[in-house]
Amino acid sequence: MDMNYVNTFIQVAPDCPVKAAVIPPARGGKKSIPLLEYEMLSGSPYRFTQEEILFEVHARHKGIPESELKSHRKELWEDFYSKPRACLRASSLPKKYGWGLHFNAEGKTALVPMESLEYRQFASNKNITQLLAMRSKRS
Repeated sequence: MDMNYVNTFIQVAPDCPVKAAVIPPARGGKKSIPLLEYEMLSGSPYRFTQEEILFEVHARHKGIPESELKSHRKELWEDFYSKPRACLRASSLPKKYGWGLHFNAEGKTALVPMESLEYRQFASNKNITQLLAMRSKRS
């Protein structure tokens, strides 16, 4: 299953409630899924593909021990992707928190704050695929 984007920019959702990118909060003393996604992407731009991000965030959110990930990664990966998964267009980062997502030629991802010049440049670039994050509410 290959669900990685290449040369693509996901713009924030049309109904995104913020005017500038914000760091997602933790919830109930635990790191939220958007916060885990943010930490992975902000700490390592253009290091991970969409598939790697979705899997790693799942593993961290579920508290799968590093030792189990090392010894059973292939089986855990196959199990995770045995069911359909939402792509990062459905992530709260571009839907709610104001982060665009750029996927380079290798499919590696970087966060782009919506108020930045870099965001405007990616959003107007006709040489890359332009997608909108999914809306939070139906129109």
